[in-house]
Amino acid sequence: MIPRKVLHQFSREGTNPGGEKYSYITVDDVGKLSSDTGAGSRAVELAALKAGIIPERYQRSIGTVGIEGQIKLLEARVGVAGSGGLGGIALEMLARMGVGTLVAIDDDTFDDSNLNRQLLSLEENLGRSKVEIAAARLKMVNSAVDLIANYCRGDLTNLPEIFAGCDLVIDCLDNLRSRFDLEKSCVKLNVPLIHGAIAGFLGQIAVIRPDKPLLASIYGSESDRSSDKGVERELGNPATTPTMIASWQVSEAVKYLAGLDGVLPSGKMLIIDMYSGESYQLELTA
Repeated sequence: MIPRKVLHQFSREGTNPGGEKYSYITVDDVGKLSSDTGAGSRAVELAALKAGIIPERYQRSIGTVGIEGQIKLLEARVGVAGSGGLGGIALEMLARMGVGTLVAIDDDTFDDSNLNRQLLSLEENLGRSKVEIAAARLKMVNSAVDLIANYCRGDLTNLPEIFAGCDLVIDCLDNLRSRFDLEKSCVKLNVPLIHGAIAGFLGQIAVIRPDKPLLASIYGSESDRSSDKGVERELGNPATTPTMIASWQVSEAVKYLAGLDGVLPSGKMLIIDMYSGESYQLELTA
């Protein structure tokens, strides 16, 4: 426990963009306090927030999620299945928002075809594990966030264990078999699954509650499917679509975790068409 007196010794006074005075603490001072007290950076940030002192790195988020919401984010644990086009972007945004613990799984490595859209994919990273690169990147983005990296393929035998204790899971996968296994695992764990998929200029998002699985309504039952490949294999994955859909998935996650209104309703799927500029919600039946 860090005494409030010590926190206030490190705090500074500023004015936010709305013209209001507030107390804050810098990234450097969080690091100093962490070193002096032996507490982790996240523990320092949480103690500061509970004392009404805003870590400056979250100052532009507070107007949206509030201090209590930021505390909830730092205390949250979120699973991300897939660390490629959708997952790499989702992981980075979750870290920038200060979601305290992230659990990532991916058995893939970067190749040339990933360079057009995957945030974590660089020429120097080709051939390297996606979750390994994600762990290194996120440590540079936010040292208060822990990333638990699982370099393996997820299925019904390991997903419930990997995502145990998560408050929600984000679906950033690219094949239907793994998606169905992920949904079943979230039902077993009783946590929401934020589904996202892309194909060309099209994207879709749904917040799947554990008492109302929806993937069969979207893709047909597992027994009816003739192929494990999604339509994205035919329409491609331009750089803009995964950025948009991952952003929306993280927005839904932040609203849910911070206790905000406006989370996509159960049984609805949002379709976004960047080609026509249209978006609409579909009613799904479980």
